Amino acid sequence: MTAVRRCEVLIVGGGPGGLTAAIYLRRFRRDVVVADKGNSRLSLIPVSHNYPGFPGGVRGSELLGRLHEQLTCYGGAVDDLEIRDLRKDGDIFVATHADGEIHTPVVLLATGVADAGLPVEDWHEAVAAGAVRLCPVCDGFDILDKKVAVVSQPHNRTGHALFMRTFSCDVTLFEREPQAPLSPEEAAQLQDAGVRYIPSPLKGVTLTDDMAPVLHTDDGEDYRFDVFYPMLGEKARSGLAMNIGAACGDCEKLIVDDHQRTSVPGLFAVGDVVVGLNQISVAIGQAAIAATAIHNALPWQFRQKA
Repeated sequence: MTAVRRCEVLIVGGGPGGLTAAIYLRRFRRDVVVADKGNSRLSLIPVSHNYPGFPGGVRGSELLGRLHEQLTCYGGAVDDLEIRDLRKDGDIFVATHADGEIHTPVVLLATGVADAGLPVEDWHEAVAAGAVRLCPVCDGFDILDKKVAVVSQPHNRTGHALFMRTFSCDVTLFEREPQAPLSPEEAAQLQDAGVRYIPSPLKGVTLTDDMAPVLHTDDGEDYRFDVFYPMLGEKARSGLAMNIGAACGDCEKLIVDDHQRTSVPGLFAVGDVVVGLNQISVAIGQAAIAATAIHNALPWQFRQKA
């Protein structure tokens, strides 16, 4: 027989958004299951200076650890589970994992995104060392006046390079799509901003012994930098929601309302998996909104006298 576990709320994803929602819901005295595979992007961040309350910065792993610890203070925990399928049976969601099913009236997805096409050898080590960075909004200030390399998708090829130019005088944009050369307008923008452009396609990135990124192009040239931003897009981990008909926007990100509700009744989403700005603080704010809306929508659990 299939093992069935029941709860009031299933949270899929144990990053900052999922853990914050779980903390709120446990403080609301709700029965919550948090299923997580341990792949939060937060664990990759060597140090964030963009999260409020930590003037000296905070390691991603430390912030995750603090959130885990806070959840345990309210009787919550994170289960090492991969939710492989999600379906609805009437008003109940049925979430399937390797050892059975979870039945619940409410699901909150905090599954994040996957970065696309990183052409970097040993990129986890490169991210940990700060040689490769994934979020200029998060850490542009931290690389002031560094030698910066950028590669972007054709639909926003110059935008990321111009953004980085506000932090450094030495920014180089590399080509990834030789079949779609720069337009005259794009070339003029780069020239006016003082951004160097390398038209020979980027074919790979390696790291020196001291963790400096070296970019290699098809013409045989090598270029050494302090920091590399591979802004090649992302794809939301929204498959569970899409399979039951949730509406999506660009990059398969989920569309939600002001209470973080998707188009599927009972299904909520927070963080990078939804349309909006990818930031830890945004995910945490969305989690507070979603958890409060979930609590108010569920039947009241009146406190009994001891």
